[in-house]
Amino acid sequence: MNALTVLAPDDQFRAPSPDELFNSFTPIIPGVDWFTKPVLLAILSAVVVIGVTWAAFATPKVVPRGVQNVVEYGYMFVRDQVARPFLGKDTDRWMGLLVSIFFLVLVWNLMGVVPILQFPVASHIAFPIVLAALIYVIKIYLGMKHQGAIGYFKNMMFPPGLPKGIYVLLAPIEFMSNLIIAPFTHAVRLFANMFAGHMLLAFFSMVGFWFLFEKLTPLGAGVGVVGVIMTIILTAFEMFIQFLQAFLFALLAAMYIGGSLHAEH
Repeated sequence: MNALTVLAPDDQFRAPSPDELFNSFTPIIPGVDWFTKPVLLAILSAVVVIGVTWAAFATPKVVPRGVQNVVEYGYMFVRDQVARPFLGKDTDRWMGLLVSIFFLVLVWNLMGVVPILQFPVASHIAFPIVLAALIYVIKIYLGMKHQGAIGYFKNMMFPPGLPKGIYVLLAPIEFMSNLIIAPFTHAVRLFANMFAGHMLLAFFSMVGFWFLFEKLTPLGAGVGVVGVIMTIILTAFEMFIQFLQAFLFALLAAMYIGGSLHAEH
């Protein structure tokens, strides 16, 4: 991408660079450097989630209709597919957090395919890191609270029933996996998928726009049509990935919380 950006003359197609797509936002309010488009979309996403859930349950009906019906389906999906497999009897206590995470991450991601907005909030690593760090803190706190500080690390690093010699290798691996690698991958998995998806959509949409509108030629028109078709296909695929990543992020959160509440997990 960067090579094309540097070498392409002004009258030829120039692919978007990562810096142009992710780091070139000017402050919305002059002088407030941190208040850029990604921050605005993150705030807007939170407002959307709060507004939709408020509209659904401010005056709930016995027989759900409209928005309440849609949100209840989302709630039941998170409860049955995300929370119950890992939390069991503790499911209801943690549904507020898990439903909020699922819907917030989903709206973050869907911002990437909303016309005009067209930027997935989670493609900025800072936002997934904040959510992953929150789950990480909750995980450590619950583990120490329910298992004791010593018991938590003992259950993590020295699971019972294994030959003692194996612990020499297993203990540091489990420590690294649970306390360093797990929170890192929790954030990076979401970020990387949204980053890559946004790059692909931006590339093919710019191909279509350039060869069909900016520099329309008989030969280039075919390339432009391919760009438009690929943009449509990838948009549909990206929406599936956006939902899947919200599901996986919430699923991992439930798994980490459940592991801290119940040592046998």
